[in-house]
Amino acid sequence: MKKIINLVQVILLLVVLMACTNQSPKVIDGPEDFDTIEEKVEWWIANLTLDEKAGQMIQAERINNNNGISVDDARRLNIGSVLNGGGNVPATNNVPSWYLMYQSYYQASITSSSGIPLIYGVDAVHGHGNLQNATIFPHNIGLAAANNPELMRAIGEVTAYEIAQTGLTYNFSPSLGIIKDKRWGRTYETFGENPAVPMNLIGPYIEGLQTYGIAASAKHFVGDGYTTYGTGLGGKLDRGNATITLDDLENIHLPLYREAIEAGVKTIMVSYSSLNGLQMHENAHMITDVLKGEMGFKGFVISDYNGIDNIAENGFEQKVAAAINAGIDMLMQPHNFEDTIAAIKIGVQTGDIPMARIDDAVSRILTVKYELGLFETKERLAADLRNAESLAVARQAVRESLVLLKNEQNVLPLSKDMDLLVVGQGSNNIGIQSGGWTMTWQGSDNLNIAGTSILKAFRESTSGQIYTNMADVDKADAIVLVISERPHAEMMGDSVGLSLIDDTGYPQNLTWINQVKNTGKPVIAIMLSSKPLLVTDYIDGFDAFVMAFLPGTEGAGITDVLYGDYNFVGKLPYTYPLNASQAADTMLNPNYNPEDYLFPYGYGLTYSN
Repeated sequence: MKKIINLVQVILLLVVLMACTNQSPKVIDGPEDFDTIEEKVEWWIANLTLDEKAGQMIQAERINNNNGISVDDARRLNIGSVLNGGGNVPATNNVPSWYLMYQSYYQASITSSSGIPLIYGVDAVHGHGNLQNATIFPHNIGLAAANNPELMRAIGEVTAYEIAQTGLTYNFSPSLGIIKDKRWGRTYETFGENPAVPMNLIGPYIEGLQTYGIAASAKHFVGDGYTTYGTGLGGKLDRGNATITLDDLENIHLPLYREAIEAGVKTIMVSYSSLNGLQMHENAHMITDVLKGEMGFKGFVISDYNGIDNIAENGFEQKVAAAINAGIDMLMQPHNFEDTIAAIKIGVQTGDIPMARIDDAVSRILTVKYELGLFETKERLAADLRNAESLAVARQAVRESLVLLKNEQNVLPLSKDMDLLVVGQGSNNIGIQSGGWTMTWQGSDNLNIAGTSILKAFRESTSGQIYTNMADVDKADAIVLVISERPHAEMMGDSVGLSLIDDTGYPQNLTWINQVKNTGKPVIAIMLSSKPLLVTDYIDGFDAFVMAFLPGTEGAGITDVLYGDYNFVGKLPYTYPLNASQAADTMLNPNYNPEDYLFPYGYGLTYSN
């Protein structure tokens, strides 16, 4: 009997073993068979070829006038990212054309040998400014004057919403640098000179920008606003050298990036500038040891537009290797993308670039793509630019960014039945109101875009007469003079002397100032500028002086406040100098004396003050 029981047990055991042997093992066909992003990315790293990995590390510019990457080349090269630079737009600049453009590159990417979807970038730094009829917000310097975190979140959300309508998935914003020398052409892209302001705004802004499946990019790492005049491009400030102590780096500059990381920013862009003599694009200590190591940044690091060009190494292949070894994961090489891929491959083959560094870079890029949902089918958003909610947010942003610097005899607020003479270079020009990064890289004072100019805002807000010709000055109760700065972006925007009439200023400003003085009429001066242009010699002729910065398309926000429907709330985000020698003075200076300047940091009047 015992032998029979043993035989039965053996038979049962054999049946179980045979069942286990016949059971098919789980077959892993691709990354979709894994549950976690980490597992999916590991599968990709194990299965991609070096050519495919190198392609993922490249961002090329969308072809324009036979320059840039074609759809076919994007497919052939497994390009990881495409961008539209400033002014690079479809032939018909509207939402459907942008979406078709995006889809052509997206379809190319998913039909490449790897099948990995690309991430598509654009500089939407104050709204989707390359897109006709987008909502254009005040630039950062004005938003710093407003210093309203919830407003920043709303601006980010509207910007993301309008980007998403065009299909794009990546925004090279926000710029986190704080400003030292106000002669810098990118002053308006900063949040001013006090790090407490961006610390208050960065988190909600990034959270807003990263809605609708859009990745933000904190830039420019690190110290770009602290370069020394004379050390940069053309002897000016752009791409210059920033001399920053370790204490100031830890206490002033790096906390801004920690705040961005805490907010979940997906990417960080490296600065063109140098830090204490070393080009940031090859600064392995700051990018790898500090940013990725000590600060724990898990997203991917991208170079700036051709940013590796200024790396000290002689040959192109050496520059590429230096940038990647420093910790840059994606190279923004808009036109020499194929040469860059070849340089990456050569670097790996010669041992100049460790394969582990390539795998780390591609892992970071793929992780962000998964986190954004790029591997999933997305529902297309209907075109809904400049809707009522978007315009309301933009108009509020204009209202809150205005700073009242002078108001003699309470000439403001104006009465809505007053007859006004409205003049000046920027009085009826939305391009000047909006500044750089609007429709083109440098912006333009010759744009035809949707919005409300200052003149139009006055005409829509008053029951009085609005005149625009000096011949009618005697008919006016007061004069509104809009003094302005030429639109500009980096490289072209530095000002030698913060002049109102030279460099970035319009010579016509002085003409208008001379025409309106001694008329016996109250003069309300409004300044549209990226930086504090010097008015020391002219301000006595202004009864009121309003700094409007670069308010964008919604000029009605200005008349909302000048007519008294809303009060002034904005405060100066930088020190307004008396003369050019004070251009680099900030409220962080140990011996800062507010009385030494035309207007000190944080100054701003209200109707009750």
